[in-house]
Amino acid sequence: MSMREYFIKYKKAFTLIGLLLVISPIFGVYLASLIGYHEPLDIAASMLGLNETTEEINWTPLLDYTVPGLPDWLGYIVSGVIGVLVVLVLAFVFLKLTRL
Repeated sequence: MSMREYFIKYKKAFTLIGLLLVISPIFGVYLASLIGYHEPLDIAASMLGLNETTEEINWTPLLDYTVPGLPDWLGYIVSGVIGVLVVLVLAFVFLKLTRL
């Protein structure tokens, strides 16, 4: 079965994934800043007096789910799309390899 056929067969699932990608900035950007949410590991690190090295050791272009040059909410969606595509491609390759 081709990737296109999977998209047709699981159209409802992919529609739900798309909807979740579009509304994810509401939870990850807007509501997180509204309630002052901070990552638990960041809080633990500050309690232990550990230094923030994220800016010094930035090994990813999508730091904190943002894309340079885009607003935070759009970067959140782009990061989500990239993540979903990576998982789908890996799953599709795995399926193809196991059905040889």
